[in-house]
Formats: sequence, structure tokens, C-alpha cells
Amino acid sequence: MKLGKKYKIGFVAGMFDIFHIGHLSVLKLAKKKCEYLIVAVGTDSFYRKRKKREPIIPYTERRKIVEAIRYVDKVVAETNLDKIADYHKYHFDVMFAGEDHKTEEVYVKATKELKKFGVKTIYTKRHKRSSTSLRKYFEL
Repeated sequence: MKLGKKYKIGFVAGMFDIFHIGHLSVLKLAKKKCEYLIVAVGTDSFYRKRKKREPIIPYTERRKIVEAIRYVDKVVAETNLDKIADYHKYHFDVMFAGEDHKTEEVYVKATKELKKFGVKTIYTKRHKRSSTSLRKYFEL
């Protein structure tokens, strides 16, 4: 682990379907701010529930892609939006999420609750190339 980073353990959750430069930018930023980065990749069943559609890339492949990224120290399965349960399981001190989640009720509540445990939530800017925009471009 590198010394001098502000946070010890960082946590990022996402679907990472149609992996793009925005995903890479978030992971790179998160790793710059923490010593150890845990990334939760949404399972196929969670993807279907959350997005109301099928993923383009199956979970096992999305997981392998994320595991291969040098900024990532550990990959875990994301099966729901319970960030408090994630905190109790992984003991992170910073969580990164896209700014598009900043007003989403589940994230608003999680941010407040995590703060009680001393966990900082950092919302990152959404890249203009999102999986959603790429889906539209390729008519997927």
C-alpha cells in the first residue's frame, strides 16, 4: 500500500456494462485517494432488477474486466443497494458514487448513515460517454 493517501479503504459500486473511459476515470480517481480499492460489480440478476433490462456483457465477464484494471485491489459482487451492509462487510472509509446518484433517495440516506460511521461519500462527475449513451448510439 502506498503511504500518504487520504483514505485507507475505498469502495465503488457499479454495473460496469459496456466498460468505457468514464468507468476507468472513476476507478483511477478513487485509487488516487485511497490505499486499497474495493469495487462491487452488479450481478446479472441485480442488473435486471435495477436497470429493467438485460446487461450487454454478462457478470462473469464484467467482473474479469474490472479485476484486470490496475487501480482495483478487490472485486466483489453487488446484489443490492444496501451500502450500510456493504460498509459493515468491507469496512471502507470512503465511498465513491456518480453524481447522478446524489439525489437518489437510497444514496441520500446511505450518505447520511455512513457519515455517522466516519465514512466520506465522494460524488464524481458523470462522463459524457456513459453506458446509457453508448447503448443509444449502438441501438442496444
